[in-house]
Amino acid sequence: MISRILEKPLKHPKSFFLFGPRGTGKTYWVKTHLEGAVYIDLLNTETYTLLLANPHRLIEFIPKGYKNWIIIDEVQRIPALLNEVHRLIEQDHHHFVLTGSSARALRKKGVNLLAGRALIYHMHPLVQQELGDKFDLKQALQYGLLPAILSEPNPQAYLKAYVNTYLREEILQEGLTRNLSAFTRFLEIASLSQGQILNMANISREANLSQKIISSYFEILEDLLLGSKLPIFTKRAKRQTIQHPKFYFFDVGVYQILRPRGFSDTQAEVDGAALETLFLQSLKAINDYYEFEYQMYYWRTIAGLEVDFVLYGPNGFYAFEIKRSRTVSKNDAKGLKAFKEDFPDATLYLIYGGDQEYYFDDVEVLPMLQALQRLPEILSKK
Repeated sequence: MISRILEKPLKHPKSFFLFGPRGTGKTYWVKTHLEGAVYIDLLNTETYTLLLANPHRLIEFIPKGYKNWIIIDEVQRIPALLNEVHRLIEQDHHHFVLTGSSARALRKKGVNLLAGRALIYHMHPLVQQELGDKFDLKQALQYGLLPAILSEPNPQAYLKAYVNTYLREEILQEGLTRNLSAFTRFLEIASLSQGQILNMANISREANLSQKIISSYFEILEDLLLGSKLPIFTKRAKRQTIQHPKFYFFDVGVYQILRPRGFSDTQAEVDGAALETLFLQSLKAINDYYEFEYQMYYWRTIAGLEVDFVLYGPNGFYAFEIKRSRTVSKNDAKGLKAFKEDFPDATLYLIYGGDQEYYFDDVEVLPMLQALQRLPEILSKK
């Protein structure tokens, strides 16, 4: 059994949301940590239909005099239930665990997430710290770190089914788009933009869809936590920077299965995006689990100087550049050096595909595996 880092919700006897993409282990976590809790599964058709028709019937699922945890799985499917949850917290002092695959979607539907009466936590794909000796960098880069991958005899088939399930259950059932074939085509084109500066005009032209529709499709991916935009770092900017965000799918395995392979593809393009994705998803998980409160960005000047990831927060200020090659030189750190000139307080890291740790002046050079292992230590320094 893999022990997840997320433990803090259990230390406070207060209702909480647990958000994360499907397949990251939310349901398994709540069931194993809250044995004996009332479990209400909104993916169950009968339960969903009953509560959708009348949210007030939620009370019928709770035994009289019950004082333990109550779990509602995939709560975003019936936002109106949160009014009943709110009432039962206030009136009967019940404790709820509310899992879901979209906090943003709930907010867009006018739900206030219980006005602070419930804490908010996030579940991510696995990280190296949770896997320990079971972590395989090559496997992680190819198939990602969704928990089910570890026990799947055919990880690629699982990832294909995962993507199809999302399309069927989330996109169709929620009515997020009426044109599933166009959205499927968009997903492939979006995967080619992984780790790239978003050019909506180019994507619109390739997908043969309007920029307005393309923008709405990216919003769907963000709503479902399947992807996110990385904004440009502009605080106290001394040089003129690019203004458009980058885009990343939430898991490297999902990116790999969506990305079409063609004759003109280079392995460097695929591997470079995979390394960046793995590192970013690990950054996000560690940041959330340890509550470091970093904001994440990238940095790129009009002249082409670039840093892949910038973390800015109360615990520190960091710049990370990711290189796939097994050897690096000082020239590979020129973006980091330029960033240091503009932001002297930043701590610089160059992450690469080799095996040795060393320094280029102010730049600490780390192998990818070692960097992933040390992330909690690195990000906790002030």
